[in-house]
Amino acid sequence: MTIGDPGPARGLSAPEEGVVDPLVDAFPEYPLVSNDRIQYFVERFTGSRREVIELWLNRSRRYLGMIRETLRKHGLPEDLAFTAMIESGFNPVAVSRGGAKGLWQFMAKTARNYGLRVDRWVDERLDPEKSTVAAAAYFRDLYKQFGSWFLAQAAYNAGEVKVARAIKLTRTTDFWELARSRHLRAETKDFVPAIQAVTLIGRDPDRYGFEVAAYESPRFETIRVPPSTDLRQLSRSAGLPLAALQRWNPELWRSMTPPGSFYDLKVPEASKEGVGLAILAGKASVGRGVISKAKRVHIVRQNETIRGIATRYGLSVKDLVRWNDLASGDRIRPGDRIRVINVPASATNKNEQAWVR
Repeated sequence: MTIGDPGPARGLSAPEEGVVDPLVDAFPEYPLVSNDRIQYFVERFTGSRREVIELWLNRSRRYLGMIRETLRKHGLPEDLAFTAMIESGFNPVAVSRGGAKGLWQFMAKTARNYGLRVDRWVDERLDPEKSTVAAAAYFRDLYKQFGSWFLAQAAYNAGEVKVARAIKLTRTTDFWELARSRHLRAETKDFVPAIQAVTLIGRDPDRYGFEVAAYESPRFETIRVPPSTDLRQLSRSAGLPLAALQRWNPELWRSMTPPGSFYDLKVPEASKEGVGLAILAGKASVGRGVISKAKRVHIVRQNETIRGIATRYGLSVKDLVRWNDLASGDRIRPGDRIRVINVPASATNKNEQAWVR
């Protein structure tokens, strides 16, 4: 599996082969216009901000192919990809002062509304692929509400309520007229023309004197790993740099997979076998207790309780009691084996084989 290659360095927005799903609504293309404010940003981005824009253009090589493919599958114009350049500089782990995160700078509430997991273990705003799917769905909704890509982008920045209020007060749906009013923040007024400017540059970077290096998309594989797999310990056991695991799985902000369920971990293609062997050998479990080689049993240690074990694995006390045929008052002792994944014993070998796929 690869993150899509955006194609040759010249003309970063050249379309790729592919067909929009016929069941997906097709939306109008993203328009490019010319005005003084857009020209201001073109001059700024090719002048005083040239080094930053060149950095962003080169960084975009890793993500543009994947983003374009996702947008295309949703029936959306591929040039919406350049929204991420202004949002995050194509940095998948960018964090704003206000708490927005990822390529698309989602706030937690909006991220959850569009199906992203954001909790104490996983923050899928930092997952480039999943957050791009969420961004595409959000853009579809915004366009359906406002009927304009410029207004949709303004709402992406300011929120739907503020843009709808500005439209009501100015009695216009022309973004450029709204931008001349006092009813939008300066940040939102500049957001759309800045995207227009980087879209022009991104379509033909050579024309503006930018050097964009050739880039070969790295390949990765997915391995299903047990609950509470520690990336630090896994990297040591598999002989793989921790930075590589963290780079492929930035959503695991605690460098550990969530408790209570298996997790699909991305690993470099060349490291799949070593990671798989480390998992099957039971060398990636962490914490005060130990997950057995069968990957479904917790070995009780001194002073542990059922409630504490349940909390550790993200389970309910009721489930642990039921899975282990315990009465509510039963005591557990060091060395006891507590089932933490409800897998029948006869299915153990089948599930162990499925962890590496």
